[in-house]
Amino acid sequence: MKIAVCDDSREDREALRALLEACGHDFEIREYGSGAELYADMGYVRECGIVFLDINMEGMDGLEAAGKIKAECPKVHIVLVTTYVNYALDGYKVKASRFLLKDDLEQTLPECVADILREERVVEFGFMEGNVRLRVDDIIYIETSRHKNVFYTAGETYSIYKKMDELEAELAGMGFVRIHQSFLINMRYIGKLGSYVMVLTTGKEISVPKSRYPEVKRQYTLFKGAE
Repeated sequence: MKIAVCDDSREDREALRALLEACGHDFEIREYGSGAELYADMGYVRECGIVFLDINMEGMDGLEAAGKIKAECPKVHIVLVTTYVNYALDGYKVKASRFLLKDDLEQTLPECVADILREERVVEFGFMEGNVRLRVDDIIYIETSRHKNVFYTAGETYSIYKKMDELEAELAGMGFVRIHQSFLINMRYIGKLGSYVMVLTTGKEISVPKSRYPEVKRQYTLFKGAE
């Protein structure tokens, strides 16, 4: 996951980076010394999962920067970081995901990151269209077509030359079920599972082989019970 850290204090930026690196994830982190500097690099920000913003900065402060970023990237998680607790209510105005006090970061930041990662499960693949990060919840299904596999989302499709067995392994534990050789379905989008026919919430109907039906039904029942 890509992360941006914006604070006009180098010491505070480095401290936050150290805490992020200690979380044990393979984060790509960029630092910025002002809101304007951050906003000037929107190409990177659009690819970020989390943006950490100090509120008190000269020029474009954290709240203004957060508002601009959210307007262009509504799915990015904005985490406001400050020394002053009285700014907490301002975080709601810019739809911040979290508000953290600098004095408490050692305790609160790891939990904050863990919560966001659980909420925002993201996968990245090298598609024919280029490297793309997708939210797991946005993938409706994957279908084999003409020697490639096609990812279907609400608005886009992405093609990849990778075996379905490999994709199934990479998405294991994320709510997908293999109904036969050519389809891997996100169970969040199953509207109805009948006798050997699955109807997705999009209206698409997919046949379920008789030999696979008991296992598909078992996995779907477990998935619904865990929600």
